[in-house]
Amino acid sequence: MTTLLICLFIAMLLPYLTKGPVAWAMAKAGGYDNAHPRAQQAKLTGFGARAVAGHQNAFESLLIFGLAVVTVIATDNVNDTVVTLAIVHVMARVAYQLLYLIDKGTLRSLAWFVAVFCSFGIFFQAF
Repeated sequence: MTTLLICLFIAMLLPYLTKGPVAWAMAKAGGYDNAHPRAQQAKLTGFGARAVAGHQNAFESLLIFGLAVVTVIATDNVNDTVVTLAIVHVMARVAYQLLYLIDKGTLRSLAWFVAVFCSFGIFFQAF
């Protein structure tokens, strides 16, 4: 269970860690506009736009992964398969973010599918 909770904690951190490249891109685009950050982010292109999309997707992914983890914990169905899927999920999400930043769309999509598959795989262990 400890490994599962560590994976959940890492998944919870990812949306905030992925803000770093966004802030860097915003700073490079004339300075971080703290008064209107979303408007500035909407104007980013290239690396900056990919960083924003990856950052937003980290929040989206956390919802499904978090609910899957909570479900297996609540139904007392944590097992080795769940833990393995959680580890793979976190690795796929880190890869997803890095691949997004370096503009490797096909590999990024593969990482996304792996992470989603893992989340649903975790959820289905609750049955």
